[in-house]
Parts: sequence; structure tokens; C-alpha cells
Amino acid sequence: MKYGLFSGILWGLDTVVLGIALSMSPYIGTAEAIAFAAIASSFLHDAGCAIWLMIYMGAKRRLKDTLAALKTRSGKVVILGALLGGPIGMTGYVIAINNIGAAYTAIISAFYPALGAFLSFVLLKEKMDKKQIAALVLALVGVMAMGYISAGDSEMGNATLGLVGAVLAVIGWGSEAVLCAWGMRDDAVDNETALQIRETTSALVYGIVVLPLFGAWGFTASAAPSLATGVVALSALAGTASYLFYYKGISLIGAAKAMALNISYSAWAVVFGFVLQGTVPTPATVFFCVLILAGTVLAASDWNELFGRKEA
Repeated sequence: MKYGLFSGILWGLDTVVLGIALSMSPYIGTAEAIAFAAIASSFLHDAGCAIWLMIYMGAKRRLKDTLAALKTRSGKVVILGALLGGPIGMTGYVIAINNIGAAYTAIISAFYPALGAFLSFVLLKEKMDKKQIAALVLALVGVMAMGYISAGDSEMGNATLGLVGAVLAVIGWGSEAVLCAWGMRDDAVDNETALQIRETTSALVYGIVVLPLFGAWGFTASAAPSLATGVVALSALAGTASYLFYYKGISLIGAAKAMALNISYSAWAVVFGFVLQGTVPTPATVFFCVLILAGTVLAASDWNELFGRKEA
């Protein structure tokens, strides 16, 4: 369970740091920035994750394992998951942050475990008992309530575009986790090789397909040597660590429970918003953060073990 929880903590940090980057020049202030900032920063974020992972896997002398995994059927399934989680899910996520702010984005995108739990049940035969499902619903209610009381603090751009982006994140991430969980059932594809396949695939598809399709390479190239892109690289470092914990959690406790823990990032984003930006949460926000954290932990836990009970 700890891996899923750490993934949520670090993704909360990623969310806030990425939001800071998108509030800096050259990602704001011009018509070109409005048009291309989300796509460019998505590519730079995933490219940064891919580079960090290459360094990590190289240091562990495991790059050859990733190449071997790519040749398997399971590795190809992970590639499909990468396309859903990266070019689709991550682009939608950044578009949402750029248009409706980190608060609203955290609220809506946090629903991806609900889709993932359904797909996990259908495709992987993973089950959550009624108490765990109730705890997940409680956490989602907390996310919605916290978003409702904090959304006024977010600057709104194109609300419709932002909502569409958040929905794409839900679909992409919910599907990605299930496909990657299926792929990691193969001994040739462990959580680390799966993650490197995911991030490298995503970065390549962005660079080869998405950026040229939208004519965004010029803006991306001009934005790359900037302080804001350095901040994106820092968010990618937090994102890489988050994904390492997340994929480890998927492999150990299953996609549904790992996703339930990962949505705690919406509460941790409030904590990091206070630490990094000085945004003081209201008492109601603190209450709902605690509700989210309690709900996610209960959704992913064996209650008998958690409360020291013996099964009858």
C-alpha cells in the first residue's frame, strides 16, 4: 500500500510544480503560448520523465531488459497503455491545468480510478469488496467537495476545453493502468521496464506525431531553453518518482487499489500549494483533505489487517 500512497504524494508535487511552470513565460502571455503551451509542456514533461528513467535504468544496468521486454506481446500492450496515458491522458491533463487550474483538474481527473476499477473488474477480474468501494466513493466525494470550495481560487481560461482535457485524462489514465497491469503479469515485463517503455513511447509519439500535427515544434524549440522549462523538468523528476511507486503498486496490489491510493494527490496538492506557493487552505479544505486520505487508504486496505481483526 505504501507504494500507491507515495505515488499520490509525489504526483501532488508534480501537479503544483507543473502549474507553476505553466504560469511562467514563455507559457503565458501570447497567442502562441495559449495555442501551444499545453502540448509543448506535455511533451517536455514526458521527455523529461523518459530521460530521468534512462538515467535510472542505466545506473541499474537494466536498459537491456527494457529492450528485451519490447519484443514481447506484453511489452506491446504496455505501449498501447502508454499511448492512452501519455499523448491522450497527459495532454488532456495539462490542457485542463492550463484552462481551469490545478484545483478543478485535480477534482475531475481524480475520477479515473472509478473507470479503472470497472475495467479492472471486467478485464483483470480484480475485485474490491463493498466496504472498499464505499471508501473509494467517500474519497471521491471529498475530492468533489474540496474542488467546489477551492475552485474560485483558479483562473479560468477556456472552461469547455479544460473540461474536455480533464475527461481525456480520466479515460487515458484509467485505461493505462489496467493495460499496464495486464502487461506486467508477464515475468519479462516488470514495473520498471514497463514504466520506461511507457515514458519513452509517450515522448516519441509526442515528438514525431503530436507536435508536428499541431505545428507546435517551433514554439516547443523556442520554449525549451527557458527557466520555465527547467521547472517542467523538476516536475518531471517528481512525476518519474511518482510513476515508479505507482507501477510498483500496480504490480503488488493490483490496478484498482493502486489507482485508489494515487488519487490522494488531490489532497497532497493542497499541502504542496501551501509549502511552495503560500496558499493557506481553509478549515473546510483541511477537513476534506483528511477525508480523501482516509478514504483512499481504506479503499486499498484489507480492513481485517488494518484494524488487527481476525477473520472468522
